[in-house]
Amino acid sequence: MTTRVACLGDSLTRAQFSVDYLDLLARRHPPGDLRLARFGANGDFAYNLVRRLDAVVTNPPDVITVLIGTNDARASLAGYPVEQAMKRKQLPERPSAGWFQQCLDAVVTRLRTETDATIGLLSLPVLGQQPDGAAARASQTYSRMISEVAAAHQVAYLPLHERQIEELRRADPPPVPYREATPAAVIGVLVQHAVLRRSLDTISRRRGLVLTTDHIHQNSRGATLIAEVIDAGLLTHSG
Repeated sequence: MTTRVACLGDSLTRAQFSVDYLDLLARRHPPGDLRLARFGANGDFAYNLVRRLDAVVTNPPDVITVLIGTNDARASLAGYPVEQAMKRKQLPERPSAGWFQQCLDAVVTRLRTETDATIGLLSLPVLGQQPDGAAARASQTYSRMISEVAAAHQVAYLPLHERQIEELRRADPPPVPYREATPAAVIGVLVQHAVLRRSLDTISRRRGLVLTTDHIHQNSRGATLIAEVIDAGLLTHSG
C-alpha cells in the first residue's frame, strides 16, 4: 500500500540549493511504497507557510512533515537583512520568536483540524557548524519552540537538530565561522553547481563544512539525517 507523504518547508524542502532529502527518503523504501509531494518555497518564514496550506488540505495525504523556522531563526542573528526579507516575503511584522511560535501553532492547528494525517514537526538543522556558536544556539532556541508546539498538539517531534549536533560533535570539524548567506553567495553556489558541474558535496568539502554547503543549505550528509529522522519517526510503522 502506498503511503502519501506531504513535505512542507522552505528552501531545504524545495531543494534547489540543498541536496534533496525527499529523494533520499524515497530511496530508503521499495518503489511505490511512498508517494512524496513537495511543498517547499525558498525563503519562507512560518508566516508564509500558514498562508499556503490550502494546497495541502485540499487533497490530504497520509503523513505530513513540517520543516520550517530556519529563516525565522536566521532573522534573530546579527547581520541578517531583516528589512529586505520582510519586503521580499511580504511579512506584516518583524520576525520574532513569539510570532514564529504563533504561526507554527496556526499551521499545526489547521493541519490537525482539516486532515487526518499523521503529522511530524522537525527541529531545525544546525545553523553553522560551531555547536556553541550564536547561529547554532539560535537554531536550538527555535527547535525548543517546535518541540513545545508538537507537545501542545500531541503530534510527533522529530529531533533533527539533536541528531545534527551529535554528528557535528563526532566529526569535530574545523571551527569555520558562521557567515550569513547573501544572495550573491547563494547564486555563487548555483553557478558552481549548475555551470561548473561541482556537486554540492564538493562545494561543501572545499569550504570545510560537514553538513552544509553554506552553513544553511544541506549537503548529502545533512540531508541524509533529515531523511533518517523522518523515516524513523513517522514511516517505519506506517503500514
